[in-house]
Amino acid sequence: MMTPIEEKKDEKIRTGMVQVSDGKSRPRPARLLLTMDAVTIQREAPVPILPPKDKNVPHARERMVQITRQKVGGLGLSIKGGSEHKLPILISKIYKDQAADQTGQLFVGDAVIKVNGEYITACKHDDAVNILRNAGDIVVLTVKHYRAATPFLQKQADGASDTDSSTGDDHPSLHNKVDANCNSEKSSEHTNGGWQSAWPDEESSRPGSATGSVRGSRPPSVASDRHDVTIKEWVDVVSVPLMMGYVTRYVLGTDKLRPGAFEVRGARPHLTTGVIHVDDPVALSHWLKSISDNIVGLTNLQMKLFNRHLAAGERIEYMGWVHEGVVTAPQPWQSYRPKFLVLKGTDVMLFDVPPMNMTELAKCPESLKVYQTMFRTVKESETVDWRQHCFLVQSSSAGVGTPGPRYFSAETRQELLRVEAAWTANIVNSVIRLGKKTFTVVHSGRAAGLTLDWSAGFSLTEGTPGASPVWSYRFSQLRGSSDDGKSKLKLHFQDAETKVIETKELECQILQSLLFCMHAFLTAKVASVDPAFLASIQQSN
Repeated sequence: MMTPIEEKKDEKIRTGMVQVSDGKSRPRPARLLLTMDAVTIQREAPVPILPPKDKNVPHARERMVQITRQKVGGLGLSIKGGSEHKLPILISKIYKDQAADQTGQLFVGDAVIKVNGEYITACKHDDAVNILRNAGDIVVLTVKHYRAATPFLQKQADGASDTDSSTGDDHPSLHNKVDANCNSEKSSEHTNGGWQSAWPDEESSRPGSATGSVRGSRPPSVASDRHDVTIKEWVDVVSVPLMMGYVTRYVLGTDKLRPGAFEVRGARPHLTTGVIHVDDPVALSHWLKSISDNIVGLTNLQMKLFNRHLAAGERIEYMGWVHEGVVTAPQPWQSYRPKFLVLKGTDVMLFDVPPMNMTELAKCPESLKVYQTMFRTVKESETVDWRQHCFLVQSSSAGVGTPGPRYFSAETRQELLRVEAAWTANIVNSVIRLGKKTFTVVHSGRAAGLTLDWSAGFSLTEGTPGASPVWSYRFSQLRGSSDDGKSKLKLHFQDAETKVIETKELECQILQSLLFCMHAFLTAKVASVDPAFLASIQQSN
C-alpha cells in the first residue's frame, strides 16, 4: 500500500513512497524525493548514531547565507568538487575569523547550490571558482549540508592542505585544485553510474557502513547493544540532477510504454533513477508533471544563461530532449536514440550530450539551417509504431540526393507543442535576419535568378545582378504552386488589378532547397502579419 504523497507548497518539492527496479528484477520499496534541482531515490536503512562534533551543524536542508567579501582573504573559504569529478561544489575549509567564518552559518561539508540565486550544481570546479570570484562584494550562497562528506573533508583539510593550490584575493580563499583522493568520494548528489551500481546491497546497510548521504527522516525504530546505537533513516541511493535531464515512460530505445512507471535520466549517459513504479494513476500523473515542470524550469534557466552571451539574432528559443527513430539493419523495426535538440538563431542543432557551456555549444556535431529545413507534426493515424507525439524533420541543405525525412518523438503533447512553437519563432527570426535569398533558375529557356525578399516578395531577374526584374509579386499574391519532385516548378500568382491567375514556370537544380526556403518565408510572413498565429501556438504550450 503506497503512502500518500507529501507535498510542499507548489509541488516543486515533494516526497512519496514508490517501487524502484532496474527494469528486469523485482521492484523494491523506496522513497522518492523531488527537489527543485534533483530527483533522489532513498531506501530505509539502519544508520549509526555518531556524537556530533559541532551541535551547531545544521540538518540537511537548504539555507541562504549572506557573506560580505573582505579586501584581504576574500570570502574566506575553500571549495572542492565539481561536475567533472561527479561531486557537488563542497566547502572544504573555512578560514578562522574571515568572511565565511564570521557569518557563523557556514560549515565544512556544505554544498553550494546557488550563488546569488543562480544554480551552480552542474558547474565544473574552475567555473564555480570564477563564479564565486566574480559574485560581487555581497554574496548570497544557497547551501545544503552533507554530513557524510564532512569527516572526509575535515581529514583532507587537516592532512592535505599543503598540497592544495588555492586562489583568491590576497589570501587563499578558493581551492583551485581538487585533491586526487576527492575524485573517488561517493557523493549521492552526482555519483550515479546506473541504478544497479548505485543501489546498495544488504551488507552495506548494516551499522557502520556508509551508503551515501543521510537525509532527515521519521525513524520507526531505535536499536542498541553494548557497542553502538542505530536508528532507521532514509539514505540516498541515487540522485539524478534535473538540469537538462528528462523523464520518460518508454523503455529506452523502443516504442514500448511502461504501464504505471517512468524513469528519470540525467544530462549525461547512464545517469538514471532506474524504473520508478507508481500504482495510483493520479499519483503517477502528478509525479510526471511535477518532475517535468522542474526540468523545464531548470533548462529554461540554462537557456537564459546561454542567451546572455549571444547576440539577439543568435538567441536560443528551445532546448530539450527528443528521440529519433532509426531503422537499424537487419531489424526491420525502428529503434530510438535520444537527441538533445537546440533551436538557436538560424540553426537546428542536435547533440548526443547536452552542452554545458558556450564552448560545448559551439562544438555541435550536427547543425542544419532552419530555413532549409521542413518541420511537420505527424498525425496520430500516421505514426509508424506505438510512439506518440511525433514530428518529421527534413533538410535540403545537402541538395540533390538529400535523404528522406527524419522521424522524431517528443515525450508529451505539451513538449511537442513547445518544439513546434519554438521552431516557428526561429523561422520568423531567421528569415528576418536573412532578409533575402536568390536561387539560380531557368525561366523561358534562359538563366535567371529568383529572389525571395522579406520586404518585396518574389522577383525574377535575368542577366547581370542588379538588373530590373522581369516580374515581381508580393507573397500575398501567391495562390499556389506545383512541382514534379525533381526540378520543375510552377508558381501561380494573382494579378493585383485584373485578379487573373498568372502561372510562372521555372526549373531549379536544387528544387527542394527552393521549396523549403519558400515555405520558411511564407510561414514567417503569415506569423508576422498575424501575431495571433504565433500566440495561439505559444498559448497551447
